[in-house]
Amino acid sequence: MEFKEFKEFSSDMVDYVGNYLENIRDRKVLSSVKPGYLRPLLPTEAPNDPENWKDVMSDVEKLIMPGVTHWHSPRFHAYFPTANSYPAIVADILSDSIACIGFSWISSPACTELEVVMMDWLAKMIGLPEIFLASAGLGGGGIIQGTASEATLVALLGAKARMLQIMKQADPTLADVDIVPKLVAYSSALSHSSVERAGLLGGVLLRALDTDSEHKLRGDTLRDAIAKDRADGLVPFFVVATLGTTSCCSFDRLDEIAEVGNAENIWVHVDAAYAGSSFVCPEYRHYMKGIELVDSFNFNPHKWLQVTFDCSAMWLRNPNYVINAFNVDPLYLKHELEGQMPDYRHWQIPLGRRFRSLKMWFVFRLIGVANLQKSIRKDINLALEFAKRLENDSKYELFNEVTMGLVCFRIKGSNELNEALLKEINERGKVYMVPSKVKGSFFLRMAICSRYTQIEDIDVTWNEVNEAGKTVLSKQ
Repeated sequence: MEFKEFKEFSSDMVDYVGNYLENIRDRKVLSSVKPGYLRPLLPTEAPNDPENWKDVMSDVEKLIMPGVTHWHSPRFHAYFPTANSYPAIVADILSDSIACIGFSWISSPACTELEVVMMDWLAKMIGLPEIFLASAGLGGGGIIQGTASEATLVALLGAKARMLQIMKQADPTLADVDIVPKLVAYSSALSHSSVERAGLLGGVLLRALDTDSEHKLRGDTLRDAIAKDRADGLVPFFVVATLGTTSCCSFDRLDEIAEVGNAENIWVHVDAAYAGSSFVCPEYRHYMKGIELVDSFNFNPHKWLQVTFDCSAMWLRNPNYVINAFNVDPLYLKHELEGQMPDYRHWQIPLGRRFRSLKMWFVFRLIGVANLQKSIRKDINLALEFAKRLENDSKYELFNEVTMGLVCFRIKGSNELNEALLKEINERGKVYMVPSKVKGSFFLRMAICSRYTQIEDIDVTWNEVNEAGKTVLSKQ
């Protein structure tokens, strides 16, 4: 494909994307295809000769769109949001055109240097302490990881390397094989499944600790678990505090957890994958109380800050533990200017990395902090509006307080009744939700996931829930 044809193709695609997003309400939110639908519709082998791009465009709508679940539909309320904006889409076009693999500074200096600056911009936008800013010269800094799952694993492996170093310095006769089986990490029982997976991949024991009546992990619970494990000859080394759990958007008491972590000399990592975006609004930063004591912090701008996937922001107080854990440095990757700027391959699990900071740069400049704050506040207010409708109907109850853009609710009655409610809502086909279960209680999650969602969409969603509720109650 030459430039002239590319220009025609891309122009047509831009029109298609704009029409898709601006008219996304017209599409059924959840795909109705069956597993295996696509293979019979495609040739068994790739074409030997090039096809016409117009045929490809035609097949997008005919073959691909029927199998798409429309995450940016205002009626999509499942999981958590995945961000989207026109500036981020355009930035990805540029990133894909430059097509560098930014594993070191010399491999594309702008790729590294823009990321360093953007991570400082973002740290200031959400109110992180100066220790995490590269520009502060205090040793800390940020990196864009692919996902929060990667960030948690990176933090755990850095914490593991740190504790191995501490133990060997105290007793030079110890080897890794003597220490690793004794290492133990901690998280809330409501932490994301990726935290448990990080423990498995890191080869360490991970304890999921009970939460309080408000579904928060407390400092006393952590302190007691550490004391018991130390008495049993184990070595505590790492704890994850979650700010905005996936199950119900509860916030662990970071101030208490960080205080215990510091007193016990263990690494404190913060997983704020979803809720971290809200900290661009000063009124929500109280959930970060204690942040000055933590070792690493992570959230996903690609969830709620209009930066498209993948863009998971991670900051480290002392990156050297991670760098030392991951440092495999063959001659062909070395360069004469090492040490003056980060070589991000040492901060992450993969070697290669995309020019992802372009998305942040475009979004922050073309949308602006004030409009990002406005968008977050709008979504939270829409969630509160939906919660009001539930509270005004005696059939329903909130599972917990609504603090972000997520409403957890149930119809008054058994778990089985609520399972039937969810099934009825989703089978009606206008909106899509997923459930959760905490301490034996099954409930529905209504997340505000689309930047296109307006109060009229909340009215539609409420009507769908209410009609489904009437249906399941009438069948009792």
